[in-house]
Amino acid sequence: MTQASDETPIVHIVDDDDLLRFGLDSLLRSVGLSARTYASTHEFLKEDRLDGPGCIVLDVRLPGTSGLDFQEELVALGIRLPVVLMTGHGDIPMTVRAMKAGAVDFLPKPFREQDMIDAVTVAINRDRLRRASETQTGAVVDRYATLSQREREVMALVTKGKMNKQIAAELGLSEVTVKIHRGAAMRKMEARSLADLVRMADTLEDRTR
Repeated sequence: MTQASDETPIVHIVDDDDLLRFGLDSLLRSVGLSARTYASTHEFLKEDRLDGPGCIVLDVRLPGTSGLDFQEELVALGIRLPVVLMTGHGDIPMTVRAMKAGAVDFLPKPFREQDMIDAVTVAINRDRLRRASETQTGAVVDRYATLSQREREVMALVTKGKMNKQIAAELGLSEVTVKIHRGAAMRKMEARSLADLVRMADTLEDRTR
């Protein structure tokens, strides 16, 4: 299910400690953030709006799957919400593993309320930027789909620095025809300059890697 880009971000709190869970819920709501709480990862996965904007605040020590293992499972599940981890028994290897797996922060318990608010704010902003980037990339892909095969060939050579004369020789076309295809590609891609078109080509290349 596709979510509206202006939907209110939700902070998903996963912790089996009732007092901490409800305390965090109250803290985040006090600064205007929306929160949902879960006593386990299983309960969290029952949530039907996990593709909406927001982040996850996840305890490391949970019944069954640990928070660190679950953080890695989220990727396989296609859940790309940023994660803030917290634990009362952290150590350096644990912190390194969490950060390498993409955690926004790793907070030791007890943590300062402001530290949690700051970490959640960073996580939500990271998610917002990712979504904006994906929306922009999707628009580039959609515009590229409107190009003819010849326009794509010309665009590929133009963005590699080839001159019209070189492109004409390589594709067996006249320079006038190359200029026509080049202009059409620029117009359809909504590129304001050659530099703009090169950036779009890079975006398309990154997407296919």
